[in-house]
Amino acid sequence: MKKPLWITGLIMLIVLTVTACATVQTATTLATAVGEGAGVLSRTEGDAIRKSTAAVGRSLENFTPEQEYYIGRSVGAVVLSKYPAYANTQVNQYVNTLGKTLAAASDKPEIFGGYHFLVLDSDDVNAFATPSGLIFVTKGLIRCCPTEDALAAVLAHEIGHVQLRHGMQSIEKARVTEALTVLATEGAKTLGSPEVAQLTQTFSGAISDIAKSMINNGYSRSFEYQADKAAVALVQRVGYNPRGLIDMLTLMEKKLKPGGLDFAKTHPPPRDRIAEIQSNTRAFTPVATPKIRQERFLKAVGHI
Repeated sequence: MKKPLWITGLIMLIVLTVTACATVQTATTLATAVGEGAGVLSRTEGDAIRKSTAAVGRSLENFTPEQEYYIGRSVGAVVLSKYPAYANTQVNQYVNTLGKTLAAASDKPEIFGGYHFLVLDSDDVNAFATPSGLIFVTKGLIRCCPTEDALAAVLAHEIGHVQLRHGMQSIEKARVTEALTVLATEGAKTLGSPEVAQLTQTFSGAISDIAKSMINNGYSRSFEYQADKAAVALVQRVGYNPRGLIDMLTLMEKKLKPGGLDFAKTHPPPRDRIAEIQSNTRAFTPVATPKIRQERFLKAVGHI
């Protein structure tokens, strides 16, 4: 018997709505219960959907470190297809030394494959962090950093995205949404191997989705604020001046072009980030910047 379209639509609506505050399995259990209660799904069909959802849910949510590494490498390849690497060994060695020093003191110092930092040969003001710890920063953003403290804060912000798994959360959300859509539309019949195969294929499009979001749209406002908070904590832990992030944002605001495709589009306005940092952080302990630190910074990137 053909199932009424409104039942399938109702199942889909419930699944997609509940997913915002529950697990994939819980959402699907509720949706299939509605279908069974309405008499359009048999107990056997409901069990098949729930079992398939559990299996797909595990594949979507429980990424191994190795899987995150390869996801990150793929996203990094997309970044490099749009922005060329800056072919200056001295600059990249300096940024890597600074970045890896910060990463070692972060809340997630050890990741599969380790952290790697690369300067992009672009005047855009931007930076990117992939799930695998590949962190990119443009020459344009480095120019917004008046001190090593400020550059350290930029790198710490990107490390914050990695340790908080913002990239992976974005991938998981996209995959779960697509998977649940398939489950809902297929909810009027028992899922077989073709449908399960279709669900597992959602992974292939997730990499391009997160890369597009990261480069064109940026992370959510809440993710950016979380990364700022993590950055302040990290630079303080290492001994840098936590005001470096505010100094960078202040200078960035002067350099950003309204309507641009860089930080102006992918991040909250600098003034909003500064206000958020100041409202959620205790008074900064003054930190004197050693003269040698500033000399090192200017020697390494002052010519960019």
